[in-house]
Amino acid sequence: MSLAAVAAGANGLIIEVHPTPNQALSDGAQSLDFEAFDRLMADVRRLLGAMQKQLA
Repeated sequence: MSLAAVAAGANGLIIEVHPTPNQALSDGAQSLDFEAFDRLMADVRRLLGAMQKQLA
């Protein structure tokens, strides 16, 4: 969904990150761990590059 939002022109994303989402007191099921967040950001940067844009 994040990549689709960026492709559609979103100017920002709100992403919950937790070192161990399965142990989070709330929202763990929707949180990314640090590794998954790094992968997502690499994908976002590649997508933005293809769109001839960059992170601000």
